[in-house]
Amino acid sequence: MFDIRWIRDNPAAFDAGMEQRGLGPQSGALLGLDGERREIQTRLQEIQTRRNEASKAIGAAKAKGGDAASLIGEVASLKDALREGEAGERGIVAKLEAALAGLPNIPADDVPAGDDEDANVELRRWGTRPVLDFAPKEHFELGEALGLMDFDAGAKISGARFVVLKGALARLDRALGAFMLDLMTIEYGYTEIVPPLLVRDEAAFGTGQLPKFSDDLFKATRLDRDDLLETVSADLRAWANELLDREINPLSGEAQNKALRAHVDRVQAEYQSRIDAALDSGDYEERYWLIPTAEVPLTNLVRDQILDESDLPMRVTALTPCFRSEAGAAGKDTRGMIRQHQFNKVEIVSIVHPGQAAEEHERLTACAEEVLKRLDLHYRVVTLCTGDLGFSSRKTYDIEVWLPGQERFREISSCSNFGDFQARRMGARFRPGGEKGTRFVHTLNGSALAVGRTLIAVMENYQMADGSVVVPDALRSYMGGLEIIGPDGGNLGS
Repeated sequence: MFDIRWIRDNPAAFDAGMEQRGLGPQSGALLGLDGERREIQTRLQEIQTRRNEASKAIGAAKAKGGDAASLIGEVASLKDALREGEAGERGIVAKLEAALAGLPNIPADDVPAGDDEDANVELRRWGTRPVLDFAPKEHFELGEALGLMDFDAGAKISGARFVVLKGALARLDRALGAFMLDLMTIEYGYTEIVPPLLVRDEAAFGTGQLPKFSDDLFKATRLDRDDLLETVSADLRAWANELLDREINPLSGEAQNKALRAHVDRVQAEYQSRIDAALDSGDYEERYWLIPTAEVPLTNLVRDQILDESDLPMRVTALTPCFRSEAGAAGKDTRGMIRQHQFNKVEIVSIVHPGQAAEEHERLTACAEEVLKRLDLHYRVVTLCTGDLGFSSRKTYDIEVWLPGQERFREISSCSNFGDFQARRMGARFRPGGEKGTRFVHTLNGSALAVGRTLIAVMENYQMADGSVVVPDALRSYMGGLEIIGPDGGNLGS
């Protein structure tokens, strides 16, 4: 979300930023709406000034016993003009805010230019690829052979892109999440949060998922039945009583009785019609969104707040299920757990002073990398180019882990610096010490890590020729001492 005043002062810089995002010039249309809004505001001020003058003149005329009829008529006319002008202003403001809300963040100056992932720039690598003296299998081949990864059961229960983990693999999933949380909270000082998994529109808007990416989310609705019935019943009573007064009360005798019987049938039909219309309107639904990442509730902890500078940096983490519709992913990663509708993830979020954001981005990325280092998994870090950057981000590092079964690196974490983009959408500010006024905080987040993809990486990198999987040393205490996951469900070792 952008400050229209900044765009007004820096139209060329704004358009250059949008061009980096693959968009044409945007400032002209935005400033056109802004100009209309300002013109209406000026006109409204003039009308209000004249209305105040006329109102005073009415009092003066009456005090002298003069005729104030024309002034009274003018005030009434000015009141109508104000009402119309204010409605027009609301319409223009809504258009302007909608236009601003749909525009992505401007990339940082050091983000590499490019159209897609092929232009991403590798920064560093850590570790080495495992040396296997056999043809490595993919995770789903290993999991199904072990009898611990059941995609058929997932599809039977919920459809495509779901899986059921069993036994030692279910425990490994739980162990990974606990290990990641302990690392983030005990060693890196993040505060653990258990957030809601369902969020309102305002929360999803704040972090940038809405309004543009609603197709990527799962929606849940709850009907407010009491409100619907109360509203429909009240409106229907007023309608039915008016009908009685107008068409039935003037009658008498048998004619009135006949009309009353018809009236009852008519009211019942009208009631059902109004109930159906109310349901179709969606006005009585409480709408929620299943979180695509814990970034949404964690970042929104500071929505509509003014923090003290001493509260910064604020670092929080959560292990949650995440839900994504994977819109546009047809045909991609159809086998296995790489791209699921539901998966677990540890998210880390930082709320910081603007001057700390760049340094915090490096720290946050290092925290995520440390998970892979402790698990001794080979990975690389890349800087995303302008064409591959997420909507809300101004700079993103992707961490990609090596998967022997696929013989390629795959993303396992994205660590992003959003600047004040999300803070503006949320109204999240802080009060700098020794200064007047407030400033927007800067927000950052990253995965530390996606649990399912880390499980995949462990399985593929620690597989043995017989299809068993060695449990990394860092996880054995979380696995009750289990050293090897085999067809028999596990081996505690010698």
